[in-house]
Amino acid sequence: MESSDKTDTFRRTTPALEPSGATQLPVNTNCLACSKDGRYLSLGHSRGLSVWCASSLTCAAEWQQAGMEITSIQMAKTAEAAYLMGTVDDMGVARVFTYDCEAIQPLCVINILENINKRSICLTFELSEGGNYGAASMSCNGAVWLEVYQFPSEAWLKETEMPLPQQQDQSSSRDADVKWSPVAALIKIKPPKIPAATTLDGSLEVFKRTDFFTHCLALEGESSSSSSSHQWDGQVSNRHAGKTKEEYGRPRRCTLHFLLPCGQFPGDSRAMLLPGLPVAVCVWWSGSRNLLQYMLQQAPKNKTGMVAYLLLIVLFQRPFLERCKFSVLTLIDTDVEPTPDVLWPNAEEILCSAVSRCSRHIALGLDGALVCVWDRQSGSPLSIVVVSATDSAFFRMQFVDNWPEPADVCQTFAAAKVCLLLLCKSGEMYTVTAGGETQTCTVQLSERPKDSADLPTLTASVPFLQSLSLVVQRNGKMFFQDVIDRTNVCFLILPTTHLIATPCHPVYALNPEQQTLFIKGDQESSYSAPSEVESQSQLFIFRLGEQEIIKRYIVSLPDSPQQLDTLSWVTLEETCDLYLQRRAWSVDGRNKALRQTWTHLQETAVRLQQRNSNAAAS
Repeated sequence: MESSDKTDTFRRTTPALEPSGATQLPVNTNCLACSKDGRYLSLGHSRGLSVWCASSLTCAAEWQQAGMEITSIQMAKTAEAAYLMGTVDDMGVARVFTYDCEAIQPLCVINILENINKRSICLTFELSEGGNYGAASMSCNGAVWLEVYQFPSEAWLKETEMPLPQQQDQSSSRDADVKWSPVAALIKIKPPKIPAATTLDGSLEVFKRTDFFTHCLALEGESSSSSSSHQWDGQVSNRHAGKTKEEYGRPRRCTLHFLLPCGQFPGDSRAMLLPGLPVAVCVWWSGSRNLLQYMLQQAPKNKTGMVAYLLLIVLFQRPFLERCKFSVLTLIDTDVEPTPDVLWPNAEEILCSAVSRCSRHIALGLDGALVCVWDRQSGSPLSIVVVSATDSAFFRMQFVDNWPEPADVCQTFAAAKVCLLLLCKSGEMYTVTAGGETQTCTVQLSERPKDSADLPTLTASVPFLQSLSLVVQRNGKMFFQDVIDRTNVCFLILPTTHLIATPCHPVYALNPEQQTLFIKGDQESSYSAPSEVESQSQLFIFRLGEQEIIKRYIVSLPDSPQQLDTLSWVTLEETCDLYLQRRAWSVDGRNKALRQTWTHLQETAVRLQQRNSNAAAS
């Protein structure tokens, strides 16, 4: 009771911000996205999709089709006055639209229905920044896979400048007989199959693409079998060779990230280093320990040099690899079924992931409260952190921009430092600062909620607010939390007539350019007339830049990713030299950490012996 009274008192003393304005939303608005330049909002609803002007909140264009309900939408700017939108509807059909400040035009359907018995359903659809690539995870009759596409952006831009046929209604999908340039399918990625148990004979076998890939999958199959034997009937063995986990009744989902160029590793070339253009996609499948990377444009690789680089990693990280099975290998050759160009094995099953804004760092939340941050330029872990304070699995993670000690993405490996925001399934929240072997810090932001209604469903770092995180709870409460001093800065409240729509999956968008938060609110049933069939949903606007309590947290937006990632081109030999320098610079810190670990182990052993002695005596 005392704790509850303190919480209520704290909530009463914490300032509350009310929305600056509101406007009526289309019926059943399910999703919302904001363009990077902050000029437009795209809305998906039960009648199609709309584009609104973000400043005036007026409808600029709409595209309607009866019976189509858009459930997911993304928006990417492709030119000065052209935008690409990727959508998924309630039937699992993915589409690509363009908006050219005059009208919305449908460009293509990703998964066209050709055979009703082999109908593919789109589970997720992602657009790369700039709209050059797209990736869709598909499902059909129990099988799942990922398809990566390259969009003819320049051709579409020229085609949209041509006048539309007079008979075509710009707000309707009917009579859409315009022939657009086709989309190119680059890669079709299936979940790796669990092979028969395999062992590698000889140290050189590790450099053979097929053997190493098979070996990693075999290790994954064996570990999954031993750790989940209560869920599977029997263990993975030779008789299960060639099968994937969905064949055992465990459907697999994939998580993907587009990656920008990052120095020379892995496989980047001078011709591919175009500003803002992704060069690779990394993928991991649920239940897997391996992060797989595929190049979007295949280029010749320096096989001899890469093998030398792999040897360097193995020699200087052998003790570490033997303990945790961490390594990174660039794989060579091309098969009919695409094989990963890079394989990043991990010690435990991957639960969640995030990629830094410049995509130099990839963070993985692993089972066993492990956080691993990979440095793509050096090809080795920047840091591995054990969040020992939690006994709950990780649920979501995110890189934090504008940390008080900003991440330095300069040319030296040792200077890099990143900050992560972690959310556990239990509701606990942590910040993890990682920067090399010994430069790590973990801070708990919030404890496990005693009431399930207080579980956070959304934690999002705000790009233009330093050290502030937007938190939405299951009970509909919404507030900004300072991740430095672990206090709630202010609550965001809607009018008494409305509540946050679907607080478990809030429909919202942040506009960094206008420093604005948009969020959907549904009218409470007690305030709506019984005759009203359609829900009265509104879009509420919080103009954060105008609030005095928020102004002291406002910072200028960071440079674009391609400007942040201005790493000079280095050869493979230079990369190896820098890697050796990093190891030499950190030897004192690593030795100190090793001594501290041994001291901690000895102290733990003494406590366990005393505990066992006391238990035996009693």
